[in-house]
Amino acid sequence: MTVGIMQPYLLPYIGYWQLLKLVDVFVIYDNIEFSKSGWFHRNYFLIGGDKKLFTISLKKDSNSLDVINRFLAEDSEKQIQKTLMQIKSAYRKAPYFDTVYPILQDIFSNKEKNLFGYIFFSIEKICQYLGINTKIVRSSNIKINHNLKAQAKVIAINKALKAKAYINTIGGRGLYDKNSFSAEAIDLKFIEPKLIEYKQFNTPFQSHMSIIDIMMFNSIEQISDMLENYTLIDEV
Repeated sequence: MTVGIMQPYLLPYIGYWQLLKLVDVFVIYDNIEFSKSGWFHRNYFLIGGDKKLFTISLKKDSNSLDVINRFLAEDSEKQIQKTLMQIKSAYRKAPYFDTVYPILQDIFSNKEKNLFGYIFFSIEKICQYLGINTKIVRSSNIKINHNLKAQAKVIAINKALKAKAYINTIGGRGLYDKNSFSAEAIDLKFIEPKLIEYKQFNTPFQSHMSIIDIMMFNSIEQISDMLENYTLIDEV
């Protein structure tokens, strides 16, 4: 069995979904410390040919809290509706707008105020649209010592799930030691997305966009091909 583990990102780029589809079990950290510089509550969409950062406003609180203990601001609905209108204006002429925009309305207008719950709902909705059926597990539901950190926690999760292989995005390659995984009979692998380009109106291509952008400009069949467009690297 293969396992992937990621933080809960809001409508992330294609590499996140490639990993999610590839593995047998996808673990999402809910008991991980929030970072205001992370991608928990923000991402990029395209407006006028340029990247535009959208952000979901959060209730003011300590950034040392875990994601599961962070909440959307009480007045976030007004800002969320403004973001939806910006997305509508930016993509109204995109080829798949009529299909995709109602999904985004469901996601952004979700009444869930807990940040993790809000993100988890969005991941489930996108998986339904893309036909991804991978089992998704919250990290806090796995019976391990949750005081463990970094690699030790990752290995503990893999052991608890009886994983034969742990697959991570290529950006995490410097975080793990192959010998530590091998000692637990777990193969360590990394997924590296290949270059993906598609037509974004008639403007120069902007990469590393939210899945919003990919869905607006590409059919389900095209996105399915993108989800398989990667290199799987065995760590040696």
